Amino acid sequence: MPSFFTALIVAASAGRVRQFGGEMLVTGLFFAGILLLVLWQRARRKKHELMTRLADLSDEHEELAGFLERFASGIRGDGGIEGALHVTAANVAEKVQAESVAIYTRCGNELVCVGVSGPYLLAHVKEAKLFADPVRLQEVLRRERITIGKGFLGVLADCGESALLPDASIDPRLADYPQSMKLESLMAVPLLRDGSLRGYVVALNNRIQQWQPFSKEQFKRFESLAAEVLMVGQLMEVFGEISERERIDQELGFARSLQQTLLPPAFPPWEGFTITARTRSAKEVNGDFYDFIRIDDDRTLVLLGDACGKGIPACLLALMTRSFARSLADNFTTLTDFLQDLNAKLFRDTEADRFITLGCCLLDRRHALLEFGRAGHTDLISYIHHHLRELSPDGAALGILPREIASFDTICIALDPGTHLILFSDGLTEAVDAKGEEFGVKRLGEALFAGCNASNDPEKILDTVVESVKNHEKEQTDDQTIVLISRCGECA
Repeated sequence: MPSFFTALIVAASAGRVRQFGGEMLVTGLFFAGILLLVLWQRARRKKHELMTRLADLSDEHEELAGFLERFASGIRGDGGIEGALHVTAANVAEKVQAESVAIYTRCGNELVCVGVSGPYLLAHVKEAKLFADPVRLQEVLRRERITIGKGFLGVLADCGESALLPDASIDPRLADYPQSMKLESLMAVPLLRDGSLRGYVVALNNRIQQWQPFSKEQFKRFESLAAEVLMVGQLMEVFGEISERERIDQELGFARSLQQTLLPPAFPPWEGFTITARTRSAKEVNGDFYDFIRIDDDRTLVLLGDACGKGIPACLLALMTRSFARSLADNFTTLTDFLQDLNAKLFRDTEADRFITLGCCLLDRRHALLEFGRAGHTDLISYIHHHLRELSPDGAALGILPREIASFDTICIALDPGTHLILFSDGLTEAVDAKGEEFGVKRLGEALFAGCNASNDPEKILDTVVESVKNHEKEQTDDQTIVLISRCGECA
């Protein structure tokens, strides 16, 4: 395009178009060519800016999703809503590669530490061993009050300024701290809302390389994370101000929006296969979850989990499992190892009476194979060559048994064209009618059989199955989720 405009301008300036109208035509074409070239270049620049902005928005969405998962994890912990600030401090420390991070909130004319991660040395504590005990350290820091206008942080807060100290151990403003000689580098950023100081977030000691100061890039990242810290503080304020009934509604709304944000989008085109899913909540939020996790170009993990209980606790356990599963998928080896590692994480981080069942399919499109493993979950039902088959490998629910005792078997099957398989939660099979009779696995298989015989369209097959359950049940009492995996092509 620009070569055309350039040729036109050169031709016009050389007077080669005199035959079309003389000097005025030459001049008109010359300036028209320049104008078109300028407009074309501007359009290219605008396109580049839009693509850059789209990439930034995608990063921001991922960051928000990660924040929501971490916040939910903090709420679920023993610390309740306040535990979210400790989780947030840990996340900030990880993002900026700091050994420790503390979050302070403003209470009147004082700063109070409300969240901490790591051996945070900026405390008036003489016992070095106390910094290795997170619980006791949190208690000491919470009792410590920093008066605005006094001491290092107090003076910073009085001015609302940031700080980046390359060698905090020799800074005279920190000399009154018993562990000041162990301080290396320090970053401090105010938490401001509407121009008003709401608190501070402080990071100590560069984890990338000992005794190396924080870089400008780390400090810039630290400043950007202050918005996330402030958001957690605002959420805590909301939870503290509203009534108990409103608090419950707020929790439900938050959990619902969190769950909707983290549900995977429609399964992308994948040569030879389609995956379709449906989920229905029995309450405001869902204890079921499903996910599609890409391992490589030819392999995808398909998960369907069902957390014990209902409502917010079940929802948060499901989200925790999803988060762990995605992190483990980055170093995937085998399906058995994946289930073992996932169980170990949940056994470590959940209470004794909390568990989740999981159906897990490793889909290999290159070899048209599916490996199925389950952890206390329902069977996998397959339809192939006009026959039904139930797959039931052994495996206990996740989070109940330690690694030394837990074991998980898997079953591998070939997927011929026209094969359809369903993963499902027990909310479908345990749906009861007016007489108290459950829908059952047999009826579910029959509904799948009828749907597959009537159509090879995955959406229509799922419609048939879901409608069969709805027509049977008197009312929905449990979460219901179903995932249909289909090998494209007619059954041979």
